[in-house]
Amino acid sequence: MNRYIDLIQQTFDFPTKEFHVENNELFFNGVNMMEIIEEYGTPLKLTYLPKISENIQKAKTYFNNAIQTHDYKGKYTYCYCTKSSHFSFVLDEALKNDIHIETSSTFDIPLVRSLYVKGKITKDTFIICNGFKRELYKQYISELLNDGFVNCVPILDNLSEIDYYLEHVKVPFQVGIRIAADEEPKFGFYTSRLGVRYNDIIKLYEEKIKDHPLVSLKMLHFFINSGIKDTAYYWSELTRFIQKYVDLKKVAPTLDTMDIGGGWPIKTNVFFDYDYQYMAEQIVKNIKWMCAKNNTTEPNIFTEFGSFTVGESGAVLYSVLDEKLQNDKELWYMIDGSFITQLPDSWGLNQKYIMLAINNWDETYHNINLGGLTCDSMDYYNSEAHQFNIYLPKPDNGKKQYLGFFHTGAYQESLGGYGGIQHCLIPAPKHVLIDRDENGKVVHRLFREDQTEESMLKTLGY
Repeated sequence: MNRYIDLIQQTFDFPTKEFHVENNELFFNGVNMMEIIEEYGTPLKLTYLPKISENIQKAKTYFNNAIQTHDYKGKYTYCYCTKSSHFSFVLDEALKNDIHIETSSTFDIPLVRSLYVKGKITKDTFIICNGFKRELYKQYISELLNDGFVNCVPILDNLSEIDYYLEHVKVPFQVGIRIAADEEPKFGFYTSRLGVRYNDIIKLYEEKIKDHPLVSLKMLHFFINSGIKDTAYYWSELTRFIQKYVDLKKVAPTLDTMDIGGGWPIKTNVFFDYDYQYMAEQIVKNIKWMCAKNNTTEPNIFTEFGSFTVGESGAVLYSVLDEKLQNDKELWYMIDGSFITQLPDSWGLNQKYIMLAINNWDETYHNINLGGLTCDSMDYYNSEAHQFNIYLPKPDNGKKQYLGFFHTGAYQESLGGYGGIQHCLIPAPKHVLIDRDENGKVVHRLFREDQTEESMLKTLGY
């Protein structure tokens, strides 16, 4: 008999550190998913909090190992990119690990204020303020600086942004400059809309920063959409960025930090193969080599990892409501949720996640399509990252089938409009937080109930 567990074990190197099966039920990071479903029901979003700290510590280890291996003189600083997930439980867990924060828009700053009031951060915490800024964002940043947040660093995204700070900030402060990197050749345009052109950076420094008594240049910032990958494109853009840092350092002695942005990938399939330590060592090695070649002091290195911090902590669990054969060969499992509203990247970006059955691993399997609840024809999931088909158990005797999508913790809630209006008024599912106590025992609690019809109708003005 071809069982589902045989298929998974033959296809993948299974079990893994994160996934194993006991009594035909799936465990995620040692947590029995069926026990969570039996207590809370489906559809269900969950966050396994210890994974956040685990990944932060991994990244710190990788970069500090690289610094030690290459006798690198600069220091490494880990920032969390808040736009990946703004939830309080994410920031609370992440900030246990001596990290700093990168912001993207206006309302991030009240969030920073709240963290400070609660004692989660101090006025020495680095607040790296990115994005193209409207006036209120610039106002909030200026107020942080005037209130003594000495390591709040606005990253200049255009030539005129600094004018606001020079007018409104009354204390010494530091700024960074974001470089407008070239996009991948297959992208829709050539150069990023964000940041300052390479040719304008030194001019911006010399005309507006160099001779001003209050402002100093702290950081040069770099980010490319493709993320940190071992490709000719990435190394070419990074080399170009390092060269600009070296050139700028010659005229800007206060410049001492290089922010290489975010973009470390997360596991989106069980076949995932990425050598984090190798990439960290190559980045450090390249920076050190180019600085030595140009007689330049090695800079401190900042990263802004968002998805890497929180992505692998998340999962979404569904049950199969019904089975539909729509022609001779297209079999559908209709789930009790929606991909468009609850996993929008799977719809908008064709993003693939780790998808596994939760139960019935000893049953035979078959090729199916997964259909969501909305009336949109695009509300489906029908292929894996490693193949064009998806397979799930074919339970008999009326057994209920459950399935899970894993490593969904970054961006999906905010992109889906958490707590707002969903397509076809599909409610946001309940959200459960899973942690471990001081003895390592699994504990869990409900963060939010399912979204109610009353809250939706109120938002719509009824």
